[in-house]
Amino acid sequence: MLKNCRATAVALLCWCGLLSGIGHASETRVLSGSPYVVDVWGTADRLPDDTVISLIQAHDGYLWVGTLHGLARFDGLHFAPFDETDLAGSRIVHLFESSRSNLWVGTDNAGIMVFKENGEIDRLTARQGVPGGQLSSVSEDDNGTIWIRLANGAVGRSWSNKVEPVYGQFSFVVPEKNGPLWLATDSELFPIITPPGSAAMILQQNMQVPVADLKYLLASKSGGYWRFAGGRVEKWKNNRRERDLGPYPWSTTHQVMAACEDDRGNLIVGTYGDGVYWFDDNGKFTHILSELSHSFVLSLTFDSEGNLWVGTNGRGLNRVKRRAFGLLSESKDSVVQSVTPDRQGGLWIGYNGNRVEHLKNGISEEFGPVENPQDASSTYVKTVFVDKDGRVFAGIFGFSGPRLFEFNAGKFVPVAGSDWNISAIHQDRKGQIWIGTAGGLRLLNGKDFELKAELPALDVHAIADDADGNLWVGTGGGLICLRDGRITEFHKNDGLPSEDISSLLADADGVLWIGTRGNGLARFAKNRWTYYTTSEGLAGNSIGYMVEDNETNLWLGSNSGLMRITKKSLDDVANEVTHSINCRVYVEGDGLLTRECTEGSQPAAYAETNGTLWFPTTRGLVFVNPAALKRNLQEPPVVIESVLVDRRRQNTNLFGGSPSEIIVPPGRRDLEIHYASLNLGAADRSRFKYRLNEQQETAWTDDASGNRVASYPKLPPGTYHFQVTACNEDGVWSSHPAMLTVIVQPSFWQQDWFRGVVAVSLLAAIAGLVYYFSTQKLQRQLVQMRQQETLEHERGRIARDLHDQLGANLTQVALLAEMAESDKNIPAEVEEHAQQITQTARETTKALDEIVWAINPSNDTLEGLVNYSGKYAQEYFALAGLRYRVDIPNQLPDVILAPDVRHNVFLAFKESVNNVVKHAQATEVHIHLRLDQSSFAFEIEDNGRGPAGAEQKSGRNGLRNMRKRMEDVGGNFSIGPATGQGTLVRLTAPIKIRGTNAH
Repeated sequence: MLKNCRATAVALLCWCGLLSGIGHASETRVLSGSPYVVDVWGTADRLPDDTVISLIQAHDGYLWVGTLHGLARFDGLHFAPFDETDLAGSRIVHLFESSRSNLWVGTDNAGIMVFKENGEIDRLTARQGVPGGQLSSVSEDDNGTIWIRLANGAVGRSWSNKVEPVYGQFSFVVPEKNGPLWLATDSELFPIITPPGSAAMILQQNMQVPVADLKYLLASKSGGYWRFAGGRVEKWKNNRRERDLGPYPWSTTHQVMAACEDDRGNLIVGTYGDGVYWFDDNGKFTHILSELSHSFVLSLTFDSEGNLWVGTNGRGLNRVKRRAFGLLSESKDSVVQSVTPDRQGGLWIGYNGNRVEHLKNGISEEFGPVENPQDASSTYVKTVFVDKDGRVFAGIFGFSGPRLFEFNAGKFVPVAGSDWNISAIHQDRKGQIWIGTAGGLRLLNGKDFELKAELPALDVHAIADDADGNLWVGTGGGLICLRDGRITEFHKNDGLPSEDISSLLADADGVLWIGTRGNGLARFAKNRWTYYTTSEGLAGNSIGYMVEDNETNLWLGSNSGLMRITKKSLDDVANEVTHSINCRVYVEGDGLLTRECTEGSQPAAYAETNGTLWFPTTRGLVFVNPAALKRNLQEPPVVIESVLVDRRRQNTNLFGGSPSEIIVPPGRRDLEIHYASLNLGAADRSRFKYRLNEQQETAWTDDASGNRVASYPKLPPGTYHFQVTACNEDGVWSSHPAMLTVIVQPSFWQQDWFRGVVAVSLLAAIAGLVYYFSTQKLQRQLVQMRQQETLEHERGRIARDLHDQLGANLTQVALLAEMAESDKNIPAEVEEHAQQITQTARETTKALDEIVWAINPSNDTLEGLVNYSGKYAQEYFALAGLRYRVDIPNQLPDVILAPDVRHNVFLAFKESVNNVVKHAQATEVHIHLRLDQSSFAFEIEDNGRGPAGAEQKSGRNGLRNMRKRMEDVGGNFSIGPATGQGTLVRLTAPIKIRGTNAH
């Protein structure tokens, strides 16, 4: 109704969750013989109150409902009640929509409220010139002036943003289209002329009309007005009586509470206690009483789709629709299996029980094919059939004995040999009668009931023959084709959608239609299969029977309703013109007592030559003439009702006008768009398709779930255009989709400036990584070169050691051997030379042991260095005859030493020990190992002549070499006086103990 409403108006509507109300009416009332179907809604469906005082349909299609406890808007499926304090607690006594799309709401205690098109809300009170009292009616004349009448008879008019009272008290205020405004009392009508743009009110005294006992006045949409006065119903136009509908058909004790016109301009009257009277073109009326939920009517309105809405006093909202289907009264609430005509214009009807009925000229006769069955509860008539010669047959299911009966001499006589459950009887073009049984396909040859063909699947459900001479047999195990004695089988592997076939129809176009249980409809033409299920638009996938009407429509009976589908729509899917069918489904709301059609019988449905179709259902036999069905050709309005972002409702217009744009803030991605179709007659059968695109070629998405919600999780930033369109129950699509622009704002990290910063940072990072890895490569090469240099250095050291120590000793041994050879005749000299060779060999062995120890990597520990150094000192001091003491901790830490550290420290230690023996002139030596977290130190302390004597004897080169060795490994060398007398040499080297960060 109202477009572009602002937040002030939006706050008035309580959405009551995303989907207020339920999907269907609480009750559907279909009475046998009544031409109407009534659906009822109440408080269980979220109607604010069961007392409905006022009703209007706004121009956008919404139905507005004023109740004893508030106002609600209805889209045919859901109620959206208002929750504004004044409205929620008020009785809504009158509703009106002006030509400017303003909604006038009259309340019992909150005055008059006007919801304007621009979103503003006006509250009209005595200060604005409104006479005091409760609103009774609002109307608008041809000049756009709003006329207000209160319950106390006071009248006011609103024009040029002014409200002014009108002198006098009147029972009715009715503006006649293209005529005067009528102010009425109980006994007189006053015609008033108001010139456009003028405040003048001119009384046309020559048209002043006296009336007797005026009860009601209603403006006609086609001009003129309806007058209920003097006990008669009349229509007047230009002060002349145009129609006289005669005396009131209702008792004068029943007050007229509401009146309206239908789509043909005929009068509809609602009374308090006597229901509704609906007049036709001929002035005759239909009394709608028992169909309604209550006889006490308070309000009426007729919508644009041809539905009458009735507000009752305490029994909810009623929708009255013209009934599309008739019901054979004799069959009401019975399970009908089969119907077939006879040659005399009668109908034979088979029921789910031991019952066959013949109906002709309104006279009904009932027969029980099985006489005195032992178990009547398990005896079912599955099929009745009349052949071309007029013979009547009945097929029985569940009876022990013959199950085919022929009607003869006023009763059914069993056919011998028919001892199988029978589901189908069919007569082909040649006149042969085929019987489908649980024991296979049988041919009735005269009086004989014989097996015609051994079929792969014995249980026969359906039979059909085509113009090419093929006999088609549908079974519980596939499709069989008989042609000239040959059997061709069709199974799933051959393209059959289901092997459980329920019905067959061979049409004049050479197409075979196959109905299945649970797998929809199949089309077989020119050796090509096409399948139709709910995915393509069927209402249900279990097809009980099929029949073709005179308008080339297929009618399918299912447990989901009666489906009508144009063969063109089916052919378009087969020819890949489209992907969905236009399926019109008829259910309880169309006049059926139940949507569940029966199955398992042939013949089932029947088409008369005059076009009338008969359909068996589980609650009776219904009929319809498709030519008389009124299709809903009105395009269904489609609206976007709300938008949610991250489950939070946005500030969208809840008064009916679709929002045009929504902005999704940064960081919020989940988008839900709720939409509706304002198809008040069959909202539950509306179909939708939608798309969210940046270009128009984006494909549409079908709303197969019927949730009326389009969800888009984690929508990327950008500008999108959402479109949704709707289709009504008769396949008419809205040509104007509802549209919404969605702007998803990017977070700061998704904006161009941030991307530029990221790009620059990424390039810098790449450059840094390239530099880092290149540097690392150079570092690795440098480490490798240093390792190679260290290796070369170590190899050179080993070569020097071998040359300096082993080479010299071996050379000395060679010289001593030569001397021994030359002095071999001098025993004393030989002995001396031998002793020298022995001494040199021992020194060589020690030197070799020292070299091996130095190059063995297993000795690269502090413990290895200390043990070897201590052993060396002990042996050396023992040979020199010196007393010594070695102080070493009982447990040394696990410290790894580099080979050069171990080697240089040992050589410096060895040099110190040698100096003590050779130069210190000491008698006692004390060796002490000191250890902390970052270093260790060998202290060699003697009691000899002191540092000066040691330096003098050893020479400065020896001390310089020891200092150089210690500095090479990051340590230091010191020499000084001992605490008493003698010399103290300290050799300190850095270490790193495992498990610590010390260096």
